[in-house]
Amino acid sequence: MTIPDEVRTHCARVAASARSVRIDMDSLEAFEGAPQATIDPIVEGSGDEIARSLLILDAINFGSGWFPTLRKRPGHSGYATVAAALRERFGAEGPWSNEQLRAIDTNTVAATLGQSPDHELMALYAQALRSLGSWLGGRDVLEAVAQARGSAATLASQLAGGMALFADHGFYKRAQIVPANLALAGVASFGDLDALTIFADNLVPHVLRCEGVLVYDERLAAHIDSGRLLRAGPQEHEIRACAVHACELLGARLGVPPRVLDNWLWNRGQEPRYKARPRHRCRCVYY
Repeated sequence: MTIPDEVRTHCARVAASARSVRIDMDSLEAFEGAPQATIDPIVEGSGDEIARSLLILDAINFGSGWFPTLRKRPGHSGYATVAAALRERFGAEGPWSNEQLRAIDTNTVAATLGQSPDHELMALYAQALRSLGSWLGGRDVLEAVAQARGSAATLASQLAGGMALFADHGFYKRAQIVPANLALAGVASFGDLDALTIFADNLVPHVLRCEGVLVYDERLAAHIDSGRLLRAGPQEHEIRACAVHACELLGARLGVPPRVLDNWLWNRGQEPRYKARPRHRCRCVYY
């Protein structure tokens, strides 16, 4: 079973037995949109430089539970703050080499991102980047990608098998988003790209909730609406699983691959009306 197949099976099973989250089928059937997938390159340059910059960003593409505590740039979200800082660093000095990644420390990460080295997320980011450097070994990024032989599912499996912080069992959000981003950037192609699921985080479920597609029970809704952190556990698991399953159903109805639908929903979530309402926040290394 491939990673996307595993995710679909797992999330359908969780959605069927969920106690705190349900999919409202009427809202799902009424849901409309014009999904499209886009990505802004982190750097300009050769294919490998672009691929390297994207893989580095994806290696630290987590921490939304901590984002309210980050020192954000004006008008930037937590993710956009991190991406902008990397874009500036890579534009000036190029992406970190494999050797630099393996040796990177918390102070370097914090200085690059404009954050305090005491922030918990900076140590986790340094750990993730060192792990990426070890996984790459002596390979260029595109050389490592080529070893997946044109399969997005295989690359996701290699990432999840080689780096613990990518091993998000049941969802594999970050492992799947890597081939999707590489393809969007035009630096790699995969024959099975449309087999990927959505990339289950906290924003796509939030958009679906705002649209009435996901409905939370009163206790869970009140907890999230209060802005309190949600612990990793059954409720958080149900939110993400129901989002994946709902997008499988929605993608089939709209005739849109889930990975394209995910990109559209994520960008839609940047609109003020979605940002005005609290989304669930969980401090974990998977999103």
